[in-house]
Amino acid sequence: MEKADDTRSGTESCALSDLEVEGFQLPDSFEVSQLCSVRLKQLLSKLQNGEEPDKDFLLRNIESVVRILDGVFVEETKSVCDDEDELNKVETEAVPSEVRDWLAMTFTRPTNLTTKRQNADSKPKFRSVANAIRAGIHVDRLWRRVSTPAVGLHIPANVLPLLKGIDDWTFDVFSINGASDGHALKYVGYELLQRNDLIGKFKINVQVLENFLVRLEQGYSKYNNPYHNLVHAADVAQTMHHVITKSGLADWLTDLEILSAIISALIHDFEHTGTTNTFHVNTSSDVALLYNDKAVLENHHVSSAFRVMKEEGYNIVAGLKTEEYREFRSLVIDIVLATDMSYHFQQIKNMKSHLTMPETIDKTKALSLMIHCADISHPAKDWTMHHRWTELLIEEFFRQGDREEVLGLPISPLCDRKNTLVAQSQIGFIDFIVHPSLDVMGDMVDRILYTLQHPASSSIIEQPTDRTNNCSKAANNSTSTMKGPVIPTATTTSSTVTAPGSVQNQNLGGNSSTSHKDQQQNCSSGATRIEITRYWDACLAQNKSRWKERAAMGWISPLQEPRKTGADNGQADVPEAAPGETDSKSADDQTDSGVESPILKETDSPRIT
Repeated sequence: MEKADDTRSGTESCALSDLEVEGFQLPDSFEVSQLCSVRLKQLLSKLQNGEEPDKDFLLRNIESVVRILDGVFVEETKSVCDDEDELNKVETEAVPSEVRDWLAMTFTRPTNLTTKRQNADSKPKFRSVANAIRAGIHVDRLWRRVSTPAVGLHIPANVLPLLKGIDDWTFDVFSINGASDGHALKYVGYELLQRNDLIGKFKINVQVLENFLVRLEQGYSKYNNPYHNLVHAADVAQTMHHVITKSGLADWLTDLEILSAIISALIHDFEHTGTTNTFHVNTSSDVALLYNDKAVLENHHVSSAFRVMKEEGYNIVAGLKTEEYREFRSLVIDIVLATDMSYHFQQIKNMKSHLTMPETIDKTKALSLMIHCADISHPAKDWTMHHRWTELLIEEFFRQGDREEVLGLPISPLCDRKNTLVAQSQIGFIDFIVHPSLDVMGDMVDRILYTLQHPASSSIIEQPTDRTNNCSKAANNSTSTMKGPVIPTATTTSSTVTAPGSVQNQNLGGNSSTSHKDQQQNCSSGATRIEITRYWDACLAQNKSRWKERAAMGWISPLQEPRKTGADNGQADVPEAAPGETDSKSADDQTDSGVESPILKETDSPRIT
């Protein structure tokens, strides 16, 4: 062997001084890779220089390098699965055991080595752990959606099939309530938390969760309200879930923010009295005095719910860290207080203004607008459910009017049992409250999806120029039994983004299996932005048309239409309701901001809470 140059490194000298394989052991340091590299280079150099080493000599050296590199690979691979490796330092709440197993199987090769590294300080780090965690959590969420948990809330066999449609826009919460004997909130609430993997993520004890949900149902049933009851709470929570998951906003929100949104929806009308904020103020009720006439019911809802969470056996957020709890509480308070309809016009105005600015949309404001829209969304559902909700709400208004008459107070708008134009009030509600609110929410979601798709872009998204055609087409192609379609998500792999208004609402009559790819085939090739489908336009157009027909016939109230009565259970002429379908935000949802009045004025209509 030729003597090594003085300028060569010690490692290279070592390799050159011993090209024989005998006695060459696997080093315990990173230098092994360099040794193999130098050995191969020298063999290559000899061959290039015309030297012809003995065949056995060449084979022994190549086999030696192969053996060493194999050993290095095994040791490096083993480090990924080692108990002390960076991957195993990931907190279990961030990556469940199923995901950890998936990561190990996907990103490493199985080994049977029993020896341990002698020098722990020299082991390499798992450099892609962040990306692996993201991928693992995503796969785990998908897995949990299609699997049945080993331990969880027992759901009756007749309720399970109905929960399969919980992702749909027109999910029938009344059917769930009937099948579950009045426990829609318990089963819907649990299913929403489970589907979003929030129970495992935040270590929520299932028994404590069940206790909490049952307590909520009891609070919602306290005043036997026809409309603001546990069914309404379940409906609002499911609508929030639909908007978050089907629009792609789940990629924009954190798990804690999704938890806050769902819990806020579940508690947003807790212990509603069946009367409006104005009624409480006018009668100087205890809660009005307690909260100084400001957002009376909303403050009561959120305060009472947090008091329940402080009780032993009901604290569903016991697993949150201190900072997480503070953020959770702050978000829930802001979101629930945003359901005060007296702030409707200001909230819509602020969001419109915000959408003209280049700044990022504030998540609290976004969630607040979403729950506000979910709270008043029943006119955007199919006619059967919308009409039923209207009957229940009007009956609740009438009950307040009856009390006001007894107390000698002026009867609030829409609360006069003898003189209320229900059809006209619903037309005004749709035209001036619901439709504008949903359009602003749609614009907001479009903006968020666009920024997700183009994180480097700061340009303002122009408002859609024409949705009339889409709305009319959707109305012409919709049915009363439609299910909500899939909304294009921000995670599309297409090189173009959906053009404004190009995703037609014609698939409203279909099911939620419609693919994003199929929807994109209707988009123009020159598209530059992404937009959700305004699938509510069809229902609003259809429902408004039906109310116009009734208004033309001179109908004063829903009582003129044949239907089942609830006189036996004190719900004068309202649809048959399952136990527990009674309580919560009475005149609030469609009264606070002039909700039901054909001529909407903030000052002359009951407040929605």
